[in-house]
Amino acid sequence: MTLSENKKAYFDYEILERFEAGIELTGQEVKSIRAGRINLSGSFIVIRNEEVWLLNVDIPPYQPKNAPENYDSKRTRRLLLKKQEIKHLIGKMQEKTLTLIPLRVYTKSGLKEPPYGRKIKIEIGLARSRRKADKRESIRKRDINREIRRNK
Repeated sequence: MTLSENKKAYFDYEILERFEAGIELTGQEVKSIRAGRINLSGSFIVIRNEEVWLLNVDIPPYQPKNAPENYDSKRTRRLLLKKQEIKHLIGKMQEKTLTLIPLRVYTKSGLKEPPYGRKIKIEIGLARSRRKADKRESIRKRDINREIRRNK
């Protein structure tokens, strides 16, 4: 079940590869995400010391009055990937001008009714930024398709 999606990433970037990662969260952050209170826009991913970190994701407190005094909604969170995947990402990012961006946050399970899934996962994309001309072209195609659907 998708909890949040970074729609702007699909417009700004060309997604080359996708990976699934876990997120290291606190209990109240999990509750807040399950309530749909997460903002992925403007966020990005960096690799430091062979660890993957998620920066600039806004997860407001679940209950603002009960939140700890030092709670930072945009704190840096560690992503959980296998070492082999991290090494693959490091190699790809060194050879080309690619970036890592979060695409969507979702729960993972085969359940069709609440609690849907116990684990909160994030889909990250290895992406290349699009040029302005490519963005204009995608807008033009989208408008043409919209007109075709409207005329049917």
